[in-house]
Amino acid sequence: MMERRLSKAVQVGNRTIGGVSPITIQSMLNTPARDIARSVEQARQLEAAGCEILRAAVPDKESVRLIAALKEAVSLPIVADIHFDYRLALEAAEAGVDKIRINPGNIGGEDRVKAVADICRRKGIPIRIGVNAGSLEPEILARYGRPCAEALRDSALYHASLLERYDFTDIVLSMKSSHVPTMVEAYRLTAEACSYPLHLGVTEAGTERQGIFKSAAGIGTLLMEGIGDTIRISLTADPVREVEAARDLLSALDMRRDGPRLVSCPTCGRTGIDLIGIAEEVEQRLKTIWEPLTVAVMGCVVNGPGEAREADVGLAGGKGKAVIFRKGTVVRTVAEDSAVDELMAEIDTILNGKENGCK
Repeated sequence: MMERRLSKAVQVGNRTIGGVSPITIQSMLNTPARDIARSVEQARQLEAAGCEILRAAVPDKESVRLIAALKEAVSLPIVADIHFDYRLALEAAEAGVDKIRINPGNIGGEDRVKAVADICRRKGIPIRIGVNAGSLEPEILARYGRPCAEALRDSALYHASLLERYDFTDIVLSMKSSHVPTMVEAYRLTAEACSYPLHLGVTEAGTERQGIFKSAAGIGTLLMEGIGDTIRISLTADPVREVEAARDLLSALDMRRDGPRLVSCPTCGRTGIDLIGIAEEVEQRLKTIWEPLTVAVMGCVVNGPGEAREADVGLAGGKGKAVIFRKGTVVRTVAEDSAVDELMAEIDTILNGKENGCK
């Protein structure tokens, strides 16, 4: 892994994006903005799942009411997603939002950009400039002929310059594309051209299955190169799955350990228990634990404990039975139908005495 790019640190409520701060996980409400009750409930679910920065669409004046309700309900920084009407950005700032996402090119003339920059500077609210392949300026498209990586970079830097013109530099940039190679190259080019923190994402990534693959490929590649300060895995799915996928990705890259890591074997002809079902059940039950444990689910008693000796705890099965082991050493033999309960009991024993292993 390359050394992480050192970017400007930008404060977003109680979180910091960039600098030496950990990579943060974002998601976005998909409930109707005017439905305060449903939006608050979803925000609470996302916070419980591990979301760290939450974005909400503010499509009209009535929707501004949502900001105060969210800030009262959760401790997450709230980002207002604004398009076209700069007055909504001004009202969101007055309502106490922690960050604003705009595209300065679609909110009108320079006086409107200045108005947003001025109020955000005065209130200490950062701005994310969100560029994507569908929002490029005609002159930039004419220059390159298509929404290529260079076009995305140029658009992001141009919009940043509009804010810089009014002495505003608390900026986060994103250059999203649904085409993974284009997205990756756009972020690489922008990372070389400026020191602003970067919000990584693959836009319109697709359904849960496709979206996770595309996001892992794009976001994961950049993170391994040291590029990126905050991430959103965009899915056509329950946004809680976005947060879970983001946590899994950061864990797989060894960039976050705020919960268990599950390792399991792919099964083979030696497997004598329902390993797939057991692994899926263990995965679900581990979601309520927030300690950085490595948990193994292996299909073969002969090789399982040895292959997974680096795991803190695990189980390995064979012919209707399973063994529970720690660091490769077998602790006891249990029946298959109680294997998951026994594994979770062993995890409880490991966590016993710690302040709080569950959230």
